[in-house]
Amino acid sequence: MKTIRCNLPNSLYEALEKRMSMDQASCDHIIADALSRFLGKPLHTLFQVSTSAALVEGLYQGAVQVSRLLRHGDFGLGTFVDLDGEMVVLDGVCYQVSPSGAVTTVEGERFIPYAVVTRFTTETSKEYQELASFGDLVAICDDIRKSDNLFYAFRIDGSFSSVKTRVMKAVQDGVGLKVAASAQEEFVFEETDGTLVGLWSPAFAKSFSVPGYHFHFLSKDRQRGGHVLACRAGNITIDSCTMSEMRVSLPETEEFLKADLSRDPNNDLMSAEQDHS
Repeated sequence: MKTIRCNLPNSLYEALEKRMSMDQASCDHIIADALSRFLGKPLHTLFQVSTSAALVEGLYQGAVQVSRLLRHGDFGLGTFVDLDGEMVVLDGVCYQVSPSGAVTTVEGERFIPYAVVTRFTTETSKEYQELASFGDLVAICDDIRKSDNLFYAFRIDGSFSSVKTRVMKAVQDGVGLKVAASAQEEFVFEETDGTLVGLWSPAFAKSFSVPGYHFHFLSKDRQRGGHVLACRAGNITIDSCTMSEMRVSLPETEEFLKADLSRDPNNDLMSAEQDHS
């Protein structure tokens, strides 16, 4: 890390202070983000709202507005208040896949309890003629990853012969993630073009992030989607980037501040992520 000193006009300094207050972000973060965009040098920082441990314990209250989330990333996934559906952030737009299967764009004023986003810029790109199973996808992404100790984002575009997804249904406060996942809605889409939005987190991050792979699907026509349980595809392109920096925005709700988050969330997370059929 390097330290620089510079003089700013009063108008820019006032705008900087205003953005720091609005985003609850440091001066270093905002200036680095601005320079990254101006110079065309991606930072590939992961921005996360809340923690996976909080989700496991049933803390689904809104913590951050969608507008703030999108200032930190244009690619990612998450969920909504009371686990009401699945979130897909793609090309700078936030989508909600509802339990009915409908897909809608989400207004910026809406609060969300959990999400993970980054500014996606392709570092590696590979094409494949066939993807026979979700296991094949995992094996390919494993081969692309060069470390088990960094974070990765994967964008998979292609023609999917079959995609099986699940969508969480709204639950009451305090209902744990494992119980909530047992009542999910499941869908199977056939012969549809679309995109998988994927993130991989290292095992050491399990107390605040979902370890391993986490994929959400969004069809090209923006009409179908959800958390991916299984898939088959042909003529796909897998783009990826590595993230070595992470920023977490923790909720300040009374429920979060008083919650016991010391329990290991990994078993419940794995149960919620897997195919229950």
